[in-house]
Amino acid sequence: MRLSRLFILVLLCLCHAATAQSEKKAVLYFGKALDLHAKKKYPEACAVLEQSLENDPVNADAYSLLGQWYFEAHDFERAVGTFRKASGKCRDGRSRFAKPLAKSLIYSGRPDEAMPLIDNFATIRDSTDWNQLRTQAIFVRSAMLRSWGVWPQNLGIRINTDAPELFPSMAVDTQSLFFTRRMNNMDEDLYFTMADSCGGWFRAYNAGSPPNSTSQESSQFISADGHYLFFTRCENRSENGWAEGGCDMFMAYRVAFDSPWTQPQPFGKTINTPDYEGMPSVSPDNRELYFVSDRRGGYGGYDIWISRFENGLWQLPVNAGPGVNTVGNEITPYIATDNSTLFFASDSRPGFGGADIFVSRRKGTGKWGPAENLGHPINTAHDEKSQFVSLNGRTLFFASDRNGPSGNYDIYHTQLPAIMGPTPMSYLQGIVVDSITRDRLNSAAILVCNAATGDTLYELRSNRGDASYVITLEPLKRYALHTARTGYQPVSDTVMLDSAHIAQPLTYNIAMLVIGYNPLKPINDSVVGSVHFDVMVTELNPADKATLKGVMEPWMEEKEITILVNAYTDNTGTPMINEGLSYKRANIIAQEIVALGFDASTVSAKGWGEANAIAPNDTEEGRRQNRRVEIVIRR
Repeated sequence: MRLSRLFILVLLCLCHAATAQSEKKAVLYFGKALDLHAKKKYPEACAVLEQSLENDPVNADAYSLLGQWYFEAHDFERAVGTFRKASGKCRDGRSRFAKPLAKSLIYSGRPDEAMPLIDNFATIRDSTDWNQLRTQAIFVRSAMLRSWGVWPQNLGIRINTDAPELFPSMAVDTQSLFFTRRMNNMDEDLYFTMADSCGGWFRAYNAGSPPNSTSQESSQFISADGHYLFFTRCENRSENGWAEGGCDMFMAYRVAFDSPWTQPQPFGKTINTPDYEGMPSVSPDNRELYFVSDRRGGYGGYDIWISRFENGLWQLPVNAGPGVNTVGNEITPYIATDNSTLFFASDSRPGFGGADIFVSRRKGTGKWGPAENLGHPINTAHDEKSQFVSLNGRTLFFASDRNGPSGNYDIYHTQLPAIMGPTPMSYLQGIVVDSITRDRLNSAAILVCNAATGDTLYELRSNRGDASYVITLEPLKRYALHTARTGYQPVSDTVMLDSAHIAQPLTYNIAMLVIGYNPLKPINDSVVGSVHFDVMVTELNPADKATLKGVMEPWMEEKEITILVNAYTDNTGTPMINEGLSYKRANIIAQEIVALGFDASTVSAKGWGEANAIAPNDTEEGRRQNRRVEIVIRR
């Protein structure tokens, strides 16, 4: 009897010693796992934490942490396994781990298994979380039943690498693809590639400097005509400490597709603030800007905002509204080439998990309709965002981390169901020329209207370098084009893109006659004076005001005249910014003329940007002569 008791005592001591030894190992493994995770060695951290649990299989904190790490790594199956094991082994495990297990089951595509957990363990105390899980489970179950069935394809090793690639975009000719690559998980730069002859892409290259710099360049958007590059640059600092900050939006310009990019210039203070501004998308005529910001006045975290470029100025941005924005984060907007369909990513609407891609359509009131999830298999439990749609409205490009660790994105493409896509578009292209000399006329203003209703659809300018223009239009409709340029008679005509142009663009060149050419109704324009401006200056000094007064005094008593105020710039910087500068200068001269006593209805102010250079722009003196405002008397 005494021997039996002694044997039991020895066994108890040995068990206690073994348990103590196991617990000691578990603690050591737990600490090592935390250290590895802090060093961002995530797979190793998970493996060591598994070892900790082998030595202490009832440690609820270790299960909770390991399941969370697997979930954050988008390894949802292992997260399910971890939380299930914890539910069975830990004290009060079924109730403690019900919520993370239900969430992991939903993300792994098993909403039917998650619903009993939600029904059994939902409590009033945290009903918001449980209600969100129930809503998501119901959505995933329904969405999986109507999956589109066309699985997205990776764009391949010529574009995608071990580094994250995001934000694909193309001009309407679809011959070049721009995107962002994040090197060493730190430095973001803009990259591009060209289409090959076999329907694929050549190996991508860094876009170089400019537009790239030692700062972070990301989320670029190439304009429809291929001449402008809009992008986000981070790590900005302004001299006054507040005009710019953190991440802001910039633009660069190129004269032709084989020309270098200009030095990027920031958007003005109406757009860029000390808050985050980025992820730009621009309408086909470059006159409407969509972007992301966390500025005040939004609905939640990051919201989508919209600004119009009118009279040479980016107007105060307006929030896209509740059809688009929520209390969560709405990011990566893309306005399709039909100018009516807005795609974006959101992390707070019913979806598959993470960020999903949604679509909203412009209503007749100018507001945006309710957002629709693009469904499975475009969206998954991983993150999908930074989308772009081809001109025909059927091919969707987007970034997803579905086949790698969380945050390690690749670019994919897939067929977009017609019901979810924008209106298929074609495009009108051409050049603006002098009717007699055939000289190309840059900076001509082209107004595109619906010929049936008269509604204005677009306003654009012919290109600085080759006087070309490009605009996307819906086929099988008639359009009215109204073209104006300083020194030339306005031109109006109608065009129609018939069925032959659904797949091919229509080329339409615009010829203009100089003012006064019509002998039946001669127009007499006389330049009576000019005011010259220094670089980026938009204010009049006392000498300018005195000059202007002297120029206008002889015309004070004239009644049958029209006063044209035409402002021009040199060709440094981007045409869009130069257009804005010229508008500002024209308006301040016009205001000064009205202040002298002239009837405001007889004064017309126009900004023509780089048009009508009177001297070469390759010298400072030539550029100074071109930075002018001309006062023209028309009789």
